Amino acid sequence: MLKERVLPADLFTVVNKTILQDKDRDLLYMLYQPIIGADAVSLYFSLCMYLDKLEVISNDWNHHHLMTTLRMSLETIVVAREKLEAVGLLKTYVKKGTINEFVYEIYSPLSASEFFGNPLLSTILYNNVGDKEYERLTSIFILPKINLKEYEDITCKFQDVFEPEDITNFEQLLLDLRQSHKNKLEIMATIDLEHILTTIPEEMLNIRSITNETREFLYRISFVYGFSDNEMIHLLQSSLTVKRTIDKEKFMSNARNYYKFEHFGELPSLALKTQPEYLRKKNRTTNMRDKKIYEFETTPPYEYLYSKHTGTRLTDAEIQMLSYLLCEMCLNPGVVNVLLDYVLQESENKLVPTYVESVAGLFSRNKITTVEQAMELAEKEHKKRLEMKKKKTPNKQEQVPVWIDKEFEVKEASKEEQEKMKEMISRVIK
Repeated sequence: MLKERVLPADLFTVVNKTILQDKDRDLLYMLYQPIIGADAVSLYFSLCMYLDKLEVISNDWNHHHLMTTLRMSLETIVVAREKLEAVGLLKTYVKKGTINEFVYEIYSPLSASEFFGNPLLSTILYNNVGDKEYERLTSIFILPKINLKEYEDITCKFQDVFEPEDITNFEQLLLDLRQSHKNKLEIMATIDLEHILTTIPEEMLNIRSITNETREFLYRISFVYGFSDNEMIHLLQSSLTVKRTIDKEKFMSNARNYYKFEHFGELPSLALKTQPEYLRKKNRTTNMRDKKIYEFETTPPYEYLYSKHTGTRLTDAEIQMLSYLLCEMCLNPGVVNVLLDYVLQESENKLVPTYVESVAGLFSRNKITTVEQAMELAEKEHKKRLEMKKKKTPNKQEQVPVWIDKEFEVKEASKEEQEKMKEMISRVIK
């Protein structure tokens, strides 16, 4: 993306796209600051200070005033702004002119559950703060669980307390009320994609074929594997079709092979991570189900699939499948383990790609983040499959070997057969 130059005289307006709460301040300091730095967090709160009393929109200000307030250079402010944009806390628009006019839209930070459930943010936080601090941070946001099995739910419903009223007059008003918005996390900080695309000759790549979805795909893969601009150019040039478009499957294969070659066969760090501590089960028992949950939560997907091979190395197709589930589908490691185990059991110990993609899509649509959620959904799907099989073939019986549960009829041998048998026995005795 081409960066727009900012001058001290350029104007800016702050627009609030959310409702900031006290807890958001803690989230920004504890979870976001280790990733984006103190300058970016200071810029975020400073922009909030420019808002009017209703916290909706600010007056027009120039960037020189922002420099004076923050005691930062304009270059430092721009870098901090880009970090806020990268993690979804800010969106920037510009109207060019003699004096450029910028609009800065402020968005809420993710909740603790959403943050730790995001494999990219949680992995970066883990790498930046280390094991002990990461564990301390997750423990802060863990909610206490109370066993309510012996309690009765006596909560009143709305109609138990209030009489129904006509609310049609308020429908339009409700549409206009402010809401809390969280910006989509866009991964765009590691490469200059516009530069990369313009470097590839037009005879090789049709720039019009690059959709927003394709751009997000390239940003995501470059981020996960840590590729530079030059590496991306090389990989793209070797992944183009005769129609001058990008073959995504070929690009993924090339990216994976290149990474393995450069890192001596290792996988990206996401495949070697375990389920985030915050999303693990807290109250455990000694039953078999909890033991299985613990296994799913504490085993990296690579090791889990490796164990299913009884010691043999993973194939390239299986490594590609792990990358797809963790990097493209953004499933948590423990959830990936449940998916692998479920598909192997349902498909006679085979990882059928189409079936894996189907289950991954199901988990993604249902926003599955924990191992328990994944197991419950997998169990429901298993029951559905059994019911469908019964409806399609109600009288069908499983094929079994002919010697199972069979009684054979005993017939007396004829005289000729008895004579032949005596002859065979006599030969053996001799």
